[in-house]
Amino acid sequence: MTKKIPRAAVLPRNRLAALKELRHLKMAKSAHAYVRGSSDKFYEWLASVKPSSLPEGPPIWICGDCHLGNLGPVGDASGQVAIQIRDMDQTVIGNPAHDLIRLGVSLATAARGSDLPGVVTAQMTAALISGYLDALARDTSSELPSKPVAVRTAMKTATRRTWKQLARDRIKNPKPNILLGKRFWPLRREESKAIERICENEALLDLVTCLYSGRTPESVKLLDAAFWVKGCSSMGRLRYAVLLGIDARDGSKYRLFDFKEAVAPAAPLKAKCSMPLDNGERVVEGARHLAPFLGMRMASARILDKSVFVRELLPQDLKLEIDTLSQADATRVARYLGMVVGLSHAGQLSRSEAAAWRRELMRHGKSLAAPFWLWTSIVDLVGVHERQYLEHCRRWALGRARTT
Repeated sequence: MTKKIPRAAVLPRNRLAALKELRHLKMAKSAHAYVRGSSDKFYEWLASVKPSSLPEGPPIWICGDCHLGNLGPVGDASGQVAIQIRDMDQTVIGNPAHDLIRLGVSLATAARGSDLPGVVTAQMTAALISGYLDALARDTSSELPSKPVAVRTAMKTATRRTWKQLARDRIKNPKPNILLGKRFWPLRREESKAIERICENEALLDLVTCLYSGRTPESVKLLDAAFWVKGCSSMGRLRYAVLLGIDARDGSKYRLFDFKEAVAPAAPLKAKCSMPLDNGERVVEGARHLAPFLGMRMASARILDKSVFVRELLPQDLKLEIDTLSQADATRVARYLGMVVGLSHAGQLSRSEAAAWRRELMRHGKSLAAPFWLWTSIVDLVGVHERQYLEHCRRWALGRARTT
């Protein structure tokens, strides 16, 4: 039956223009929001920096876009929850120092948006590198120290979430259909057909089997699908919410899947390193190295001749919402997240490789307890992003005024 299209939903023919407008709006909300949505500007800055000014890390899988919004609680197929990297669009085999810089800039802009004094930013930078170095020296299976308030709150929410809460948060309806509106838009006919085909794809069925502890489900039924208005830097790419019914004649066991287009990474990668040529496969492989809880519930596929990666959404999957920081919690957050990223990197290194990387990180000397290369990179990028953010707001506001 054809769905009635509510006013808030955008028809496919108007989709690209509407997504462009939404992206500008999101990035204009704050300098911190601009940093989260302007990863391309970060890579432009990296290209302008002399390679010798940054430590050269071992060739490992990195996030490539390691900002606050890309970290958070992640669940695994058995129901365990951990704070891990949760977005791998830009993952490559690259220099792990790039993840530290990107996270440091994100923390610094969050501190500025919270009206914290500059000395707190300096303390956060020192805490970030301290947590990272500590992670490199630890057993990667060991527990992290006590969580900051912001992290404890996110974990508490994540561990208590249920399917009905996920449905209400994501699709605003616990029944087996996706309500079109502000967040979900109608599909093109060819998109619907392509999603129907992919739901019969062996890779997706293998993924569902993996999620059910190796037991092949008796039935996997496509219940509904819609274009998903989500993210910021990825707006304009294919993104679908797909609702499946698993092993139930009445479709009562629901699973919500995220289908997202994978494009060539802008993040710089190490030369002579072997990575999957298909971008969907690259994202899945990076996730399995950096965030196993997430990576083991992902698969790659193709839709309309474009590479996509697929993951099941669990109730426990949440972003770390740290748009504001308290002075009391700021350095603890920085240190804790430094350890999270450090453990994701260290898990790919031997003890001797991790020790060598620790030495290299500090080789350029110290400034106010943080390596000079890290501090100057963050200061430079905060200034660059502040200018770019104001210019973005001016151009977008003036351009919008001319069309209204």
